[in-house]
Amino acid sequence: MNKLILVSGLLLSSLFLFQFQLQAQDTLRNKERGNYLFTVKKDIEANEVQNQNRTGTCWSFSALSFIESELIRLNKGKHKLSEMYVVRKAYEDKAENYVRMHGTANFGQGGAFHDIPHVIKKYGIMPQEAYKGLNYGLENHNHSEMEAVLKNMLDAVIKNKQGQLTTSWKAAFNAVLDAYLGPVPETFSYQGKEYTPTSFATSLGLNMDDYVVITSFTHHPFYEHFVIEVPDNWIWARAFNVPLDEMMQIQKDAIMNGYSIGWAADVSEKGFSFRDGLAIVPEDESKLKSSGKDNKHFNNAGAKKEGTQFDTPGPEKTITQGMRQEAFDNYLTTDDHGMHFTGIVTDQNGSEYFIVKNSWGTDYNDCDGYFYASMPYVALKTINFMVHKDALPKDLRKKL
Repeated sequence: MNKLILVSGLLLSSLFLFQFQLQAQDTLRNKERGNYLFTVKKDIEANEVQNQNRTGTCWSFSALSFIESELIRLNKGKHKLSEMYVVRKAYEDKAENYVRMHGTANFGQGGAFHDIPHVIKKYGIMPQEAYKGLNYGLENHNHSEMEAVLKNMLDAVIKNKQGQLTTSWKAAFNAVLDAYLGPVPETFSYQGKEYTPTSFATSLGLNMDDYVVITSFTHHPFYEHFVIEVPDNWIWARAFNVPLDEMMQIQKDAIMNGYSIGWAADVSEKGFSFRDGLAIVPEDESKLKSSGKDNKHFNNAGAKKEGTQFDTPGPEKTITQGMRQEAFDNYLTTDDHGMHFTGIVTDQNGSEYFIVKNSWGTDYNDCDGYFYASMPYVALKTINFMVHKDALPKDLRKKL
């Protein structure tokens, strides 16, 4: 009898320990010793977090992370695609656009989600192992010098001192890209096969016309496309406009149905703290402040922030369509950063957050390079997002 009691007690203890460990695995925190206790509702597979380092190429990193998750979802295998190949080809087209617009168009490191379908459809894609884009003596990406050289070259072309454009300026521009990023190989070997960039894109079986970009603003009619007015939309691509509530529901439903999302948003906010693993909109933002600067990640988005709501959940603002529009109209919401939604969690109060994969490496917070964006933050600060059209409700697909 005593042995039976002992065995039963051990079994119960083991069961309790297993349940405790399971709960501990399912509970996430925003940071070490943080009091945001997150329970995972949905988690979508993604490749490892990358580091854009000192470049403005988040749009390529985030969009390709999204495409990589799409390949996994579509049972196309796990592939690490080359961000710098996309950046390289986008630079080529940006240069032509900049010259044709006499220097009045945007030319720089930034871009938008539309750039990825544009490049893949026109030029194909490469795996990262075939084109790393590090040809300038550094171990990590840094495009400061390259951007300055490229822009000064184009400005000299536009000045047109000889009275007409030469036939060699594009070759000279591409030679600079070759010097910094490396020449693009005509063919490459990958997983035992020979490819060109276009044949590799074909082998992945992606239809880039299946991807749509959604936004929500009142200065254009709902349920119509419009060219979203942000500087990095150099390609003048269009987004589909829906009401705010619908925009939020589309994103939540997509994630819960297994579709990840490419997310473009403003991260230059008091309530954005990558170090604390959070993006929130507290009711009282006066209690939040930045400590120091971190221009490495633009607009001090990676700076250390202080405030009790980065430690423990608190009330957040209720976001309206009018608040969202006013912030955009007054440059309070700007097109800062591209990221990747890979899931949804709830905190201990039942509030929902998107799981956000960033491209700033894994050393800057305790979430392995991820963070959690509250629904109010996403409602207020989203510029646009990219998703597979099958994630949309059927009635909305018809309107598209």
